[in-house]
Formats: sequence, structure tokens, C-alpha cells
Amino acid sequence: MAGTQGISVDVTTPDGIADAYVAYPDDGARHPGVLFYMDAFGLRPALRGMVDRLAGHGYTVLAPNVLYRHGRSPVVDVPEFIDMGERPEILKQLMPMILELTPDLVLRDADAYLAWLTAFEKTADGPMGTTGYCLGGGLSLRTAAGFPELVGAAAGFHTGGLATDSPDSPHLVVGNVAAEVYFGHADEDPSLPPEQIDGFEKALTAAGVRHRCEVYPGAAHGYTQSDTSSYDEPAAERHWRELVALLDRNLAAG
Repeated sequence: MAGTQGISVDVTTPDGIADAYVAYPDDGARHPGVLFYMDAFGLRPALRGMVDRLAGHGYTVLAPNVLYRHGRSPVVDVPEFIDMGERPEILKQLMPMILELTPDLVLRDADAYLAWLTAFEKTADGPMGTTGYCLGGGLSLRTAAGFPELVGAAAGFHTGGLATDSPDSPHLVVGNVAAEVYFGHADEDPSLPPEQIDGFEKALTAAGVRHRCEVYPGAAHGYTQSDTSSYDEPAAERHWRELVALLDRNLAAG
């Protein structure tokens, strides 16, 4: 992998300023853009490390604080190591903020994030990618649906609520997706029961979306996050292989 450089930046949106982190290869060249959507715990050292790693594969990667309306990162205090036993208390603070992030706000923000990434001097012309973790997987999918002319690849990992009875369920927007889609589901994830896995798969197939969705055996919700007790190294490494392959197929990293 290439050496990388990462910097903190501010992205102006219609509703304020989103603090963000961007990383890119330090070779002086421009590289395809990737919009990286955080998990619920937000921008923190472990997540920035993931952005750096993805940039090392030949991408210019922007990770915004999607909860910026409630303050700059860290929006809530999280420990250096997040034990899932502590998670309910942390999520109790975060869930009201997450629920306020309506589909309309997601697309309004995504427009600003993509515009910033497009204008950034380290971003190459051409299609972009999106990837997301936990709640970020739904944001990744909505961004691909909202900006099909820009997004050529979209991924999500250990994402819940993909095919619910809600009129805002993510699976209802897949008809607008032009990107190739990959989702890596956590095994026995209470936020994504088997009937939702099946419903999401059927929606993608019916819409003719190029896609592959896989359940990672034995992996818990949050399996990619190295600073949590849910981290599963084999599953996380599988996620890296699939994500980079998806982006390489569709964005022509250089």
C-alpha cells in the first residue's frame, strides 16, 4: 500500500459546518474519491485509521461527522476501548441524534460531502465510491441512490434496518442505484434479522442492481471496529478484501 497523508477539514453544508477527516496517498497524484460513513460512535482514532488504510489502496477518502448538527467530534464521549457492556449507555445518548438524521437531511448532507470531495485537489475526475459502517451503511446506500451519476460503487458493513416496514426503509430506494453494491452482514445481528436480509436481497435483485450481499459467519454487529469488543479480525480482513475489490472494479484506482 502507498504512504498516506491525513488532515482534519471542515465541510460547509446547508445546515452548518461538518468536521471531517480526509486521507489520500502522499504521491502527489489525484485519486478516485470515496465517501466514508462512520458508525454510531463517530470520528475517533480507530476510524481515522480505517480511513488511512483505505487511502493507502489508492483513494482519496473523506469521513464526515454525520452528527455535526449536535457538535464537533467527539459528539459524545466514548472510551478508548468500547466494551459492548457499556454500549447501551452510549447509544442512549446517540440514538436521538441518529433518528433525527432523516432521508432528506442525509441527501442534503451527501450533496455537500460529494461536492467538497469533487472539488478537493487530491480527488481525480470520474465516479466515486461510498462505504459505511453500522448506521453508515444505510447512508452509503441512500447516497448511491440519490446521486447515481456520481456514485459507481457502494458498500455497507454490519448495517441494521435495511428492509423494514417503515416508509423510509433503505431498501425502498434501491431502484435509483446505478452503482455496484456490496453488503457484508453480521451473523445473528439483532438489528438485521433473516427476514430483512431476505427482503433486502429481493429488493436489489428486483431492481436489477449489480450486487452481492453476504453474511459473515460468527461475526457480531460492529465486527470491523478494532476499538470495540465486537471486533472480529478475520471478518474485518474479509471486509477489507471485498471493499477494495469493489472499489477497484468500479473506480479504477491509480
